[in-house]
Order: sequence, then C-alpha cells, then structure tokens
Amino acid sequence: MSDQEDIDALAAEYVLGTLSPAERTAVGARRRRERDLDAAIEAWEMRLAPLAETAPPVEPSPGVLAGIEARIARGADHGTVVDLQRRVARWRRLAIAASAAAACLVVAFGLREVTRAPQPVSYVGVFQKDDQSPAFLLTVDLETRMLSIRIVSADRPADKTYQLWIASEQSGGVPQSLGLIEDPTQITRATLASYDPLIVRRATFGVSLEPVGGSPTGRPTGPALHAKLIPAPR
Repeated sequence: MSDQEDIDALAAEYVLGTLSPAERTAVGARRRRERDLDAAIEAWEMRLAPLAETAPPVEPSPGVLAGIEARIARGADHGTVVDLQRRVARWRRLAIAASAAAACLVVAFGLREVTRAPQPVSYVGVFQKDDQSPAFLLTVDLETRMLSIRIVSADRPADKTYQLWIASEQSGGVPQSLGLIEDPTQITRATLASYDPLIVRRATFGVSLEPVGGSPTGRPTGPALHAKLIPAPR
C-alpha cells in the first residue's frame, strides 16, 4: 500500500469514527500539520455526507416519555430524584451512542457501495516453454494500453529473433505483429492504442522464432508460444 493509500484509509476511519479516542486525537493533531491528510479527511466528509441523509429519523414510542416521567414522580416520593436524574442522563447518552452506531452502519453500507473494488486494469500473460519454466512474461495496462514483455528463460539462436504477435476479433483472428523482442536483458514495450481494451482483454498473444529482422511474410513462420491475459495480482 502506498503512502497516499495509507493516508486515504486513515482519513476514512477518522470520518467514520472507528478510531480509538487516542488515535482520533493523534489524527486530529496531524491534520493541522499535514495538508494531504487534512485534504483527505475533508474529501471523505464530503463523500459521505449524502449517505447520512439516507438514514430515516427514529421516533421513540409514545409511552417512553410518560413512563420516564412516572418513574421520576415515584422516585420523588421516595427521595430518589437525583438518582433517577442520573439514570435519565445515562439513558440519553446510551440513546445518542445507539444513534451514532446506527448512522455508522448506514455509512458503512454506503461506503461499501462507494468503494467497490474497481475492475483490474493490469493483466499478465505467461508464455510457458514447459511445465515449470516460463519463457516470456507479458504485462498489459488496459488503461494506458501499454504492453511490456521480457524474456525469462527463452534461449535465442544467434541467427534468429523473437517476434510478438496479437490475434484478436479486430483482426479476424489473423496474427498482427507488435514488434521484435531483440534484447534479452531489456524489457520490450509496445502500444496497443489502436485496439479496444475489451478486445485486448480477449486476445491471444504469441511469440514466434523468426529470421533476423522479423518474419518475411508478415505472419508467424517459426515455432511459437501463446498466452492469454489474466488479471494481475495486487
């Protein structure tokens, strides 16, 4: 988790009221010194404010007040008015705490909807040369549509080169070249800007062994490995 994600999570807990009194005091002091934390808290307050309005008002049953007044009156006859007043104050505090807890539940359910995990934008493809050894590792960022591929354990003959391909609905399943993979010590990058993200997600990627300079036919001519994209672990 990044520092910004830590700050955002702390701000959310502060606004939700899930911190201990000591932690809340510490965060309150920090927000006066740290502009990022203060801004995150204000953002969560604005984000969650509409959720509080969805909590319907709760009215006490009609007999509650009359019952309390009757008990106070009986207590007065026995000289225990002060004790009953203390109990009433405690009941009020408990009622306030219960209302706050109910509000937190409303906010928590709303927060779960607001902060649903977004769909992953990063995917990986593994080109296996056997059951144990990946030959190439491919990563794709669907948001930027940038592709990166590196050689893991593939051996390239001196008079050959590797070429990367994509076969998708957009090309009618015909492999299209994405460039050569020439330097085994470097990550090779390519853009998929001309492809729709959904098409990229469903595409099949291939790496073929070609003559130096790439395929002379515009299609794979040598042995090839294939891979499909899967969501990248977080």
